[in-house]
Parts: sequence; C-alpha cells; structure tokens
Amino acid sequence: MFEKITPANWLMFALHNYDNPQADGEEEFQDDVKRFKYLKRLFRKWKTTGELKTRLIINHIVVLHNVFGVEVCCTLLLFKIEREFWVILKTFLFYLNYIKDEELKSVKINKTILKSLQEL
Repeated sequence: MFEKITPANWLMFALHNYDNPQADGEEEFQDDVKRFKYLKRLFRKWKTTGELKTRLIINHIVVLHNVFGVEVCCTLLLFKIEREFWVILKTFLFYLNYIKDEELKSVKINKTILKSLQEL
C-alpha cells in the first residue's frame, strides 16, 4: 500500500499502522503523533543547551514503539527527525534494542550519550 513514505502520506501511513486498543478515538492518535514533535524539540534543546532529558526521550520512544511496533516506529522516526539528530536517535534506538549497530551504517552512535544511558 505504501511504496514510499512522503510528507503527503506520512500521516496516513502512521494511521494505517496505529495499534492502540485502549485509544478512545482520533484524539489519542493525535496525542501520540505529537510525540514526534516533542522528540524533535528535545533533540534541538540538546543541540542548543547541551541538556539531554534521557528518561523523557526514552518514554516517548517506548510509547511510540508500543502503538506502532518497532519497524514502523523506527521508519516514522527516521522520516520525521532531521538527519542532524540521527546520531542521538540511533543511540537511543540502539540502547533500547530497536536497531542493531550495523543498521544505518553512515550514522555513528554517540558514545557519551550511550554511556549515560547505560548508567540509568
């Protein structure tokens, strides 16, 4: 059904793959979709201030994983998060065992962030 995800069909792809049996309606879906925006904001804050709210980022990613599944969650994240933040994203996805280090070979894992995650 979706050969390629584009800005025009991203939301439909997300809706098609949304699986939240406890959702009351479209409002729940919209709240979960906002998590992508929240993650972008948290990544931008890290870049500008150096402050990284690791637990909050983990929480958003885990919730997205729970309602979309690992593969779709990773696909949606990679589409919505700018490439400049993929290092952070890959580090969190690797820490959560959602991807392997061999995936996204051109993107390196941030060792400093990974170390702080392992200390949680």
